[in-house]
Amino acid sequence: MIDNHRSWHEMFPYAFLGYRTTVRTSVGATPYLRIYGTEAVIPAEVEIPSLRIIQDAELSDADWVRKRIDQLTLIDEKRIVAVCHGQLYRQIMIRVFHKKVRARIFEIGQLVLKRIFPHQDEYKGKFALNWQGPYMVRKVLSGGALVLSEMDGTEWPKPINSDVVKGYYV
Repeated sequence: MIDNHRSWHEMFPYAFLGYRTTVRTSVGATPYLRIYGTEAVIPAEVEIPSLRIIQDAELSDADWVRKRIDQLTLIDEKRIVAVCHGQLYRQIMIRVFHKKVRARIFEIGQLVLKRIFPHQDEYKGKFALNWQGPYMVRKVLSGGALVLSEMDGTEWPKPINSDVVKGYYV
């Protein structure tokens, strides 16, 4: 590594190459492969030729052109595979999310407590209560919004997000 922190810009291209040639879990391919359709030739392969470089070097021009056209036709296939891999990865992430998160379902007439945030007027300091209420659920709107009312029946003018309320049990 570099002992002098002022020469970081000299190592930046190598870090960028490493980033572009690292396989991404979400798509199962490197960014370089998805853009150019072939894996990158790393600097070590230029100095010490790998089998892939030796095979490319010994081809005739016609064979090399034919091989290059075959590689270009495979680009679309590789991109489709990467898209399918991304969709599978997304489904796995959704399944893991739903396994850990509980659905919050509120019904009309249910009693709830409302969270007090530090930016609200009702906030009394860090040693005061964090919840106020109870309130009654008047309407359940789409997207997890609730219309609350006081216990005396006065309805709140604005709906509130269901993430900032919790059930109240007597």
